Amino acid sequence: MHMADALISPVVGGAMWAATAGLATYAAKKVQQDIDDRKIPLMGVLGAFVFAAQMINFTIPATGSSGHLGGGLLLAILLGPYAAFLTIASVLTIQALFFADGGLLALGCNIFNLGFFPCFIAYPFIYKPLAGKNPTQGRLCLAAVLAAVIGLQLGAFSVVLDTIFSGISNLPFSAFVLLMQPIHLAIGLVEGLVTAAVILFVAKESPEILTKTAQGQRLGNINYKPVLVTLLIAAIITGGALSWFASSNPDGLEWAIANVTGEGELEAPEGIHGILANLQEKIAFLPDYNFKQDEQPVATETNAHEASAWPAVDAGTSVAGIVGSLLTLTFAFIIGKGLQRFVK
Repeated sequence: MHMADALISPVVGGAMWAATAGLATYAAKKVQQDIDDRKIPLMGVLGAFVFAAQMINFTIPATGSSGHLGGGLLLAILLGPYAAFLTIASVLTIQALFFADGGLLALGCNIFNLGFFPCFIAYPFIYKPLAGKNPTQGRLCLAAVLAAVIGLQLGAFSVVLDTIFSGISNLPFSAFVLLMQPIHLAIGLVEGLVTAAVILFVAKESPEILTKTAQGQRLGNINYKPVLVTLLIAAIITGGALSWFASSNPDGLEWAIANVTGEGELEAPEGIHGILANLQEKIAFLPDYNFKQDEQPVATETNAHEASAWPAVDAGTSVAGIVGSLLTLTFAFIIGKGLQRFVK
């Protein structure tokens, strides 16, 4: 659900950048209430895990589409909404800058759509009331699935509104929304199940993370090393190897656009769009999670066959997954440390 700049006008892009900057400032102030030496590494590791998980698109049967984890709800449950918003913003910023995933003009939209709705709507108003103070495994799963579905539905609808208000793509509202909402319902169900699985693991290994986060308390001296180590290893394995098994089908947004327009990719207008596209091309050193074209070996018939094979074993993808995870971990960690200094 990463929007490209071709969908967004400068006015809408600028407005969403401003809204996202305001939310990030608010989150940065609020997170100082419960940030500590335990939460900061968790922000980094969870950011790395979400980055790696987003590389794995799973096929939506009978549609020709695919989807991937958003991660905002998972982050909110384990970090609280404020640290979660800053962490998902870190993930999406790293993706846009260094991997050309999502446009620079659209970055504010992407952070808002994938961060605001799960962190500030789905988590406090759906997940927490459904889970309750002493949740059973069943309630945790139900809360995670429903919150993930509703959060993603709101995010998908916001993508439609961003696109329609921009008015540069000529996508009709009714046709676009009738494709976006159902496909993201299916994606949301899978995200909810994955979120529930991770939450159940954390509840077993270090339940204090869930209880203290839900109460807005500092993590203190809890023993969460098994969770931290497991998620870090999972991030490296996911980005470095499991990413080979990602579906090659277009994601929900790309699929919806293709079914409305008959085109796989929309062309962006010139002007600010062209300037930002050139800037992104220069900054992104692993575009589309692979080596740049001029760095890749000359294509041969064998290479072409390997590229279409599944799993798509590719050194570039592995490097992108591991490097991106480590960059996100570092970026989120630095943000957490910087905010902690203000508290002191």
